Amino acid sequence: LHKASCPVDKSMTAEELTRQLAKLSLQAAKEADCPLSEIQAAGVGLPGLVSNKTGMVIKTTNMPFYNTPFREIFQEDLKIPVYLGNDADCAAVGEYWAGSAKGFDPALVITLGTGIGSGIILGGKILRGFNFAAGEMGHNVIVKDGIQCTCGRRGCWERYAATTALVRAAQEKDPAWKDGRAIFAAAEAGNETVLALLDAWTDEIAQGLAGMVHIFNPQLILIGGGVSAQQKLLIEPIAAKVRASVMPAFAEGLEIRAAQLHNDAGMVGAVYYFRQQHGEA
Repeated sequence: LHKASCPVDKSMTAEELTRQLAKLSLQAAKEADCPLSEIQAAGVGLPGLVSNKTGMVIKTTNMPFYNTPFREIFQEDLKIPVYLGNDADCAAVGEYWAGSAKGFDPALVITLGTGIGSGIILGGKILRGFNFAAGEMGHNVIVKDGIQCTCGRRGCWERYAATTALVRAAQEKDPAWKDGRAIFAAAEAGNETVLALLDAWTDEIAQGLAGMVHIFNPQLILIGGGVSAQQKLLIEPIAAKVRASVMPAFAEGLEIRAAQLHNDAGMVGAVYYFRQQHGEA
């Protein structure tokens, strides 16, 4: 798997960001010594409401896309078929096809980051919903009149349980705790303040997951995102708290673990989505 990446420039317009993604695709192909003539298509996973039928990104909450003709802009720089999907759905499909969710059904894949992405595998397929928008669990309101969310509402789960929520709380205590890496390093060193913050944060994650368990009765929950490698400080406490928060019948046989493909899950899932559209999967 050949990859290219760059930090997201939050000042970019939707068109500029789309073109940046096309350039990264070209860069990855070049580094893999793969001629453009051999590339069949591009699969793109994006947050929010995405329509593969129209090629539009209808709305995202943490990026500038709003009724953006993504496919049209992307193809100006890379003239190949482009298949669009929600990034969390792509991650869930990737884990189900080639990762830790293989053979599990129903399965929930949760990604912790700027927000909370969630993909739901049900009956061997991704649950898409009537308007292809199912799975926006991060915007389930858990606190009435709570913290303002980027979606326009207040009290959404991701405002309390995303990695950004942990960082926000940590920086109120110490500006040096500027990201997940710094926070978990302090926790591993035994910092009591950070350990208390992590305990409160995993409470928020677990309570949201417990609600999902009662709705979907999953066989497996996978937790992804950059912080998911933290087995002792993150995955194990969440698993214990979820099991303690659900009715006993729902906890029986439930597995909760870190996603296997980590940040590559969305890319793998985008490939599978393309293959599925062409009857190759």
